[in-house]
Amino acid sequence: MPVPTSSSTVTTTAAISAVGLSRRYGEGPTGVDALREVDLTVPAGSFTAVMGPSGSGKSTLLHCLSGLDTATGGQVFLGDMEITRMGERELTRLRRERVGFVFQAFNLLPSLTARENIQLPLQLAGRSADPSLLETIVGLLGLAERLDHRPAELSGGQVQRVAVARALITEPRVVFADEPTGNLDRRSGTELLRLLRRCVTELGQTVVMVTHDPAAAAHADRVLFLADGRVAGDLAGPTLPAILDRLDALEDGAER
Repeated sequence: MPVPTSSSTVTTTAAISAVGLSRRYGEGPTGVDALREVDLTVPAGSFTAVMGPSGSGKSTLLHCLSGLDTATGGQVFLGDMEITRMGERELTRLRRERVGFVFQAFNLLPSLTARENIQLPLQLAGRSADPSLLETIVGLLGLAERLDHRPAELSGGQVQRVAVARALITEPRVVFADEPTGNLDRRSGTELLRLLRRCVTELGQTVVMVTHDPAAAAHADRVLFLADGRVAGDLAGPTLPAILDRLDALEDGAER
């Protein structure tokens, strides 16, 4: 990947990339460096998991990459757009139209039907759903018979599928998932991870997921490890034993 300069754009095939990304909270001796000059590249059409000890900067990284938080140093590029130069209005538009989110709580609106919840990001952006895309997503996620039901009328698995469909409906450049299995039992969590995996393999979507669960990370194409706000290595083609070995090494290093 070409190294980004101070220019507002960069030519890259990456879905998202960062150069020297830093985030500091507070000032002076009481300030906390949550991210320290992080460099990373996430290829388009890939599934990346981000792991690390508590306080390593995982969620801060996701928030800065997605425009939910503001970096205090470095650059973030979504495709060829530098989002670290954007104002709040541009970032709001970007979050509505160019990125998707899947959170622990799923955050469906109880008064809306599944169809209305799925289409909500488009409605907020003043756009209409592409009927063929909606049909494809609904078919992939098995929601065709439940679109007119409200969240209280859906099973837990159906609720999570609606949340994934909502994240996909804007055809985002990247879907960000923040501990998406954190509130789920093992069976429901595995189902959600398989859905995200299918979004990558069958729709060509790019997924970046923060997780503390090694079994969840094993569904990804690559695991990026953080420690003390810095990249501490990555693992391609991860397996559960390999992930556990890396995490043990990180914890051993932190204890020394």
